Amino acid sequence: MPKTTLPIEIKISTVVAISTILHSADLEAIDSALASMTGGVSDFFEDEFAVIDVSAFTSSAWTIDWAAIVALLKKYRLNAVAVRGASPLMIDAIRAQGLALDDGSGGVHAGGHATPPPLVVHAAAAPAPEAAPAPAAPVPEPVPAPAASQPGTPALVPMVIDTPVRAGQRIYARGTDLIVTAVVNNGAELIADGSIHVYAPLNGRALAGASGNADARIFALSMQPELVSIAGVYRTFDEGFPTDLARQPTQIRLVGDRIDIQSLAAPSRA
Repeated sequence: MPKTTLPIEIKISTVVAISTILHSADLEAIDSALASMTGGVSDFFEDEFAVIDVSAFTSSAWTIDWAAIVALLKKYRLNAVAVRGASPLMIDAIRAQGLALDDGSGGVHAGGHATPPPLVVHAAAAPAPEAAPAPAAPVPEPVPAPAASQPGTPALVPMVIDTPVRAGQRIYARGTDLIVTAVVNNGAELIADGSIHVYAPLNGRALAGASGNADARIFALSMQPELVSIAGVYRTFDEGFPTDLARQPTQIRLVGDRIDIQSLAAPSRA
């Protein structure tokens, strides 16, 4: 007998989304901030999914023009799919734009139904720091655990790339670190939920801690990137990488909400 095939299948999938954290509903201010962040690069976000996080928003719900916010993000090639941290007063207006509601637990709920739809959105910024001061034994500093420990394998093996990463290529190490032993060319993009290690020149874009791991770092033997990001905090180098750190062993980490760049070169001896 011929095998019957349903006309549609529903499966749970996991995607990575950029977390866009609103601290204001001023469209002009948001537009200006995005323009500054992207440095005028038209394909900066490349049609990424976006979760609009309003957890820190304190103004009244009716001051948020959701349609305009969605359109503004679309202008920068960010496709809004959900809203996190919404107050009850915001829900109807959010649903009117076809956006899902993210309760911060990893479940995204559409409409008013209690059953979650088959889409789990992990935004690029972690939810509230509920388990920040872990009282247990302190874990060694390079900790890629938070983003990776959920659905992945118990012992996470880093993804290793031994060939050059060319312009237009995008490599994503889901739930783990990314190690590249060859040159990363301009126009290439590295993404990892953990840290990124490049034992060669890094000339493209590097986005570490993509699922919200603020402890992730970026290391390179020769650092000259176009853009770096850690846990959703971006920095572009339109005017060039700092000359005193360019093309030498360097690490990039997140200090508070600021990208910090440190040389790893051995100090010269007089």
